[in-house]
Amino acid sequence: MMRQGGSRLAGSTAAVLGARLFSHSATAGATARGLANGKSVLAGIMNGNATSGSGKGWIAGVRNFSAVAQQQQQQVVENVKPSVTVAENAKEKKEIVSYWGVPSGKVVKKDGTEWRWTCFRPWEAYQADLSIDLNKHHVPATFMDKLAYWTVKSLRWPTDLFFQRRYGCRAMMLETVAAVPGMVGGLLLHCKSLRRFEHSGGWIKALLEEAENERMHLMTFMEVSNPRWYERALVFTVQGIFFNAYFLGYMISPKFAHRVVGYLEEEAIHSYTEFLKELDKGTIENVPAPAIAIDYWQLPQNSTLRDVVMVVRADEAHHRDVNHFASDIHYQGRELRESPAPLGYH
Repeated sequence: MMRQGGSRLAGSTAAVLGARLFSHSATAGATARGLANGKSVLAGIMNGNATSGSGKGWIAGVRNFSAVAQQQQQQVVENVKPSVTVAENAKEKKEIVSYWGVPSGKVVKKDGTEWRWTCFRPWEAYQADLSIDLNKHHVPATFMDKLAYWTVKSLRWPTDLFFQRRYGCRAMMLETVAAVPGMVGGLLLHCKSLRRFEHSGGWIKALLEEAENERMHLMTFMEVSNPRWYERALVFTVQGIFFNAYFLGYMISPKFAHRVVGYLEEEAIHSYTEFLKELDKGTIENVPAPAIAIDYWQLPQNSTLRDVVMVVRADEAHHRDVNHFASDIHYQGRELRESPAPLGYH
């Protein structure tokens, strides 16, 4: 009777140990062997037949149980660790977003459809004024005016030689340069306003608006033109030279710098007029307008590349007026802040 009770006790004890220590399928064989050895050893002990050999077997069985259990526990920890890490990362990301409270809601158009662009918002879109006079020209009168005029004219010759009649790539290169002056002028006026503790008359924002508008021209033409690797390399070179030259020129004489930009915009109007002629002749395919252009200038859905060139040319005419106006202010011995900036002048 005692022997049967001892055997049952040994069996139940080994079963409990096996259920707790050996739940993974990969160690099923080791578990079975450990249970068998454990039952026999414990049964021998309960029967009073434990010898030194059986004692050694019992110790070995216990060590086997301990080693297998430790190995299985390590495997479970390794399997759980990646999922815990992912959960912690997700929680951390969620906490950062909710902590800072930066809104990330969807922006929709007036018709309720989702707004697809992150580089500008619906309230920044506008309709270009195509009625602007494209033939205005500032006749150079002073030495500084003539220097600015012939500087721009000298830059046109290598541009014509390099791009020939490839007006798509020409427009792309033109916009990488045209977007620099507004940013440089806005930066320097910003620093000047901080140094002197005075307002800028809105000219900082006006010049930054010009830079952003020129950059949007570039983003548009990137949809219809694929620049070659050497053209991209040329952008690095030209931008580096022009940025530093214009920065230095604006520091020395803002009226000269703005006059240069005014003449650059006049050349841009001429280049886009030639672009339109090539489109009308069929030399350049009049492809559908890029989606970004339709949303930015609020164009009809059936607009074409010709419509895009028309609105871009109108933008350049407005930039021409703003920069010649800024130069005239300086020529009259006044500062830009003394005259309200033409904000939103498109």
